[in-house]
Amino acid sequence: MGVKEALAERSETQNKPIKLTKSMSIQDLIKAMEPEIKRALPQVITPERFTRMALSALNSTPKLKECSQMSFLGALMNAAQLGLEPNTPLGQAYLIPYRNKGQMECQFQIGYKGLIDMVYRNEDIQTVQSQCVYENDEFEYELGLEPKLVHKPALKDRGDLILVYALWKSKNGGYGFEVMSKEDIDAHARKFSQSFGSSYSPWKTNYEEMAKKTVIKKCLKYAPLKSDFVRAVSNDETIKSELDVDMSEIRNEQDMVVDGEYRDVTDQNAEERKEQ
Repeated sequence: MGVKEALAERSETQNKPIKLTKSMSIQDLIKAMEPEIKRALPQVITPERFTRMALSALNSTPKLKECSQMSFLGALMNAAQLGLEPNTPLGQAYLIPYRNKGQMECQFQIGYKGLIDMVYRNEDIQTVQSQCVYENDEFEYELGLEPKLVHKPALKDRGDLILVYALWKSKNGGYGFEVMSKEDIDAHARKFSQSFGSSYSPWKTNYEEMAKKTVIKKCLKYAPLKSDFVRAVSNDETIKSELDVDMSEIRNEQDMVVDGEYRDVTDQNAEERKEQ
């Protein structure tokens, strides 16, 4: 029996910690952790596909090889459980190499398109969208008893980005919207996104989409969302070094502040869960 098989068997039959080494390839690492990975993976994803996702992420972001092995696996498992493809042009999710407490670790982030996909898994939601407003656009909004939101984009020469808004509408006619200035979005990102300044952050490569995601998350605090969505969003912008059948139950290992709250509308008496 080879080393990889021995590690896997020991983990499964003796329930002892697995010794991982930096010299392990990602295939060896996943093989060594196979019992835990199989247990935590959703049924629609095989260990083979999980391995392909890992290799693809490493190829697109080689700096991930410097991250701790378990934080990389934890971030990858987050993506797998949420059904999101990480570090691809789809922009569903990102695995970000990030220095946390002096050590290179892998942070998981949900992308704008991934968040939209997750929202539509709530059957009560009819529409969710976000748009950027530029200085030459015609834009007007009002709050109060008769809220109003009007946006007419300029046909050309739209100018600089000044605002981003997001809205949702439920199938029973309920709706809500949120408007944030670019300055407020940047201040929010600096405060709540620990990897905002990283050169590998999607804020550097996909600023508009990350700005839209920020405003959507604030807007959705008042939407009729299921508890599954609330738990899923709690995984956003986290570092985790354990595997579990529900990654939202694993402690986040990075220093961070908590941004707002969502209400779990499936249980009005439940405690409000915090958004990461």
